[in-house]
Amino acid sequence: MAKVYLEVDEIQRLEDAANNLRDQLLIRLLFHLGCRISEALGLTPDDVDFANSIVRIQHLKSRISLNCKDCGTRLGKIHTFCPKCGAVVKDAASKAQEHRKMRTLPVDNKTLDRLKYFIKRGGPIKVGEKLLIFGISQHRAWQIVKEYAAEAGLPKLVNPETGKVHNVSPHKLRDAFAINAMKIEWRPLQLQCEL
Repeated sequence: MAKVYLEVDEIQRLEDAANNLRDQLLIRLLFHLGCRISEALGLTPDDVDFANSIVRIQHLKSRISLNCKDCGTRLGKIHTFCPKCGAVVKDAASKAQEHRKMRTLPVDNKTLDRLKYFIKRGGPIKVGEKLLIFGISQHRAWQIVKEYAAEAGLPKLVNPETGKVHNVSPHKLRDAFAINAMKIEWRPLQLQCEL
């Protein structure tokens, strides 16, 4: 039967199904930090502050702004005519804009100990000029999560808005983080209301 999100015990089964430390860490960080797969894969050993039990995550997002070449009006991807000057849109002038955000997230001791062990034993991989903790592609990360989810016997997840059924994915671990965080926040409020 399909579910909407994963419970904490199901995430633990997923992590336990992983047969190497790198994959266990990937699953653990995706859930415990609630980060995007690109953010997890972009982590370097320098992003982990062991003394203060935090991880710094830099999120870099690019957005493309499309404009009419004749009058400069902003266009959407589906425009065939400029809404202002009426020119036929064949080639729109685009400008990429980068948005950088830095988040600092707390990390539990168990995760820090595993990260420290993984880094000390030479786990990080040099990719270009960067030393990355995981050193794998997004495609491989999605495969890892999907394969271990099947091995752990986890159910497929349904999107409540569209009704589509999906495999467990890195993004579903992010969703599970958010939902389970809300449950923790909600419990004290429920208890106060009952009193």
